[in-house]
Amino acid sequence: MSIRISIAAIALATIACTSADAAPLEAYGQLPTLEDVKIAPDGHTVAFVRTANGRFIAIYSLESGKMLDAIRINDAKLRDVSWADAKHLLITTSTTAVGVGLTGPRQEWSMAQCFNVDTLEVIPLMDMGSAGIRMLNAISGPPEVRLVDGQAVAFVDGYYFPSDKGRSALFKVNLDSGRTQLIKGGLQNSDWIVDDRGEPVARSDYDETSQHWTLQVNTGGSWITALDVAGATEIPSMDGLSADGSAIVVSMPTGDGYDRKHVSLKDGTITAAPKSEMGVDDDIMAPSSSRIIGGVRLTDRTDYAFFQPDAEAAWKGIAAAYPDASNVEIVSWTPDWNEVVVRVTGAKEGDRYDLINLTTYTARVFGPSYDAIGPGDYAPVQWISYKASDGREISGYLTLPRNRPAKNLSLVVIPHGGPHSRDLPGFDWLSQGIASRGYAVLQPQFRGSSGFGWDLLSAGFGQFGRKMQTDLSDGVRDLTAKGIIDPKRVCIVGASYGGYAALAGATLESGVYRCAVSDAGLSDLHDFLRYMQKTSDSLNIRFWNRFLGVNGNDDPALDAISPIKHVDAVTIPILLIHGNDDTVVPTAQSEDMSDALKKAGKPVEYVELDGEDHWLSRSETRFQMLSATVKFLEANNPPN
Repeated sequence: MSIRISIAAIALATIACTSADAAPLEAYGQLPTLEDVKIAPDGHTVAFVRTANGRFIAIYSLESGKMLDAIRINDAKLRDVSWADAKHLLITTSTTAVGVGLTGPRQEWSMAQCFNVDTLEVIPLMDMGSAGIRMLNAISGPPEVRLVDGQAVAFVDGYYFPSDKGRSALFKVNLDSGRTQLIKGGLQNSDWIVDDRGEPVARSDYDETSQHWTLQVNTGGSWITALDVAGATEIPSMDGLSADGSAIVVSMPTGDGYDRKHVSLKDGTITAAPKSEMGVDDDIMAPSSSRIIGGVRLTDRTDYAFFQPDAEAAWKGIAAAYPDASNVEIVSWTPDWNEVVVRVTGAKEGDRYDLINLTTYTARVFGPSYDAIGPGDYAPVQWISYKASDGREISGYLTLPRNRPAKNLSLVVIPHGGPHSRDLPGFDWLSQGIASRGYAVLQPQFRGSSGFGWDLLSAGFGQFGRKMQTDLSDGVRDLTAKGIIDPKRVCIVGASYGGYAALAGATLESGVYRCAVSDAGLSDLHDFLRYMQKTSDSLNIRFWNRFLGVNGNDDPALDAISPIKHVDAVTIPILLIHGNDDTVVPTAQSEDMSDALKKAGKPVEYVELDGEDHWLSRSETRFQMLSATVKFLEANNPPN
């Protein structure tokens, strides 16, 4: 994966922003030219990913203003870059393959490496040779760093084989030598928490056979079972350590959501978590620790709540510095909060990374996320709400084309994937790319979406292809009533679940959409559940059965909501797009739908993305998807 290169190739292009009168479509379809900007703990160095004339991880000195080194990553699918300490940079990638020595379908495997800034060496984090046991070189979770005797050590969740059957395991990795050591073995579905000293203090297990989740805690050297909870669909989760390190923070299902508890590391007693830990969408951990020091709260924008007064004051000051921005996101920070990297999105800023010094109260632009997309190309985004047909309030993002009155516009509806997911604040390359061609874009947060509370999520159970679908068309009707869009010029575009929704819009509804684009969408829910039985665990399958409102892949109720069963109802053109390396939704879902539509004499196009996975991880195929989509939209639903 890693090849060191000459730094001269990218040094001049890193901090400069290229302006353009009108950003080309290719600019939106490429991977960002700048991303993953991470500041080292000592505040002297920044690592970032650069995609321009190749793809690199660069190391940049803030003191000298010079590039120190760069690592070429070529077509490797980069998933994360993070500092372990000032000299060790952790790099996580993934690949689509069958595991070494394993059988079964291809799947996505994550791997981690460490780049030593001093020696310029790259070593794997899971060295099978040094461990001396049967194990995989893949990881099942992000590496966690602890400072042990003043040295950074990585703790990694992985897999080992005490017999022919693989088990979860916790490994400890020396970041200088790469020596890998098995710390604790677990069951098939185990997770661990390691304290600040590098000692495992908690382990959770889920047993598929008994459908029980258990939590064991280390009470000063003695492991006890603190929780044993039955769960067929919702199960507890270990979230981290309390801010003072005295307890394990656990999210417990209650039947109408989740409630947080503290499990004491002294004796295993269970108490309610402080109110400050409630109502967050994601936790913020202290550097080199599992201690939860705050949380992310997502509404129409990113907000933070920190438990420490200095961190909370730092965030409030940062947010106040960008009063006109549509979103400000903290990307990385030094442990003392002197240096912070933020990603800022807005009409004045475009989409860029800034470096903020909270000691001198100064900020500077580090670089734009996309060189060819300037602030003048940013399409304005509004947070809107509307009533669904049954009275439920639905929220969403409405992106409007620049320099056009918001009246009688052509509309593209883009439902997100998941479906238990949501659209995030900030720059969205797909909606911005489509809006740049003159379209209004609606991204509804329909029932079944996560991130807005249990009520909205659970309202989607059993509503797959039903009210989850009409939530989208109700948004079209609302924008029509307001005069913003022309109801005769509406198309739907989506990926994964959004791809299903696009196909459902063409087959299960009539008269709403003028065309539909499905990227990696589900078409045959019988076959999809059969595929899930081969590739997923029973807990996940039960979760899908509940969302679909069925009792398994043979349930005849699936016929009513499977687009492939309703191709005769299609009256609009359909574009199908699918990566042939997709391990989440098999390509057969698009191939079979294409064959069925052709057999029925319906207008259909099929674009296969060679070597692409489920997440459009490569620039070439991402742009292929976007350009094919826009060409199809312009042919069947012109923006003018």
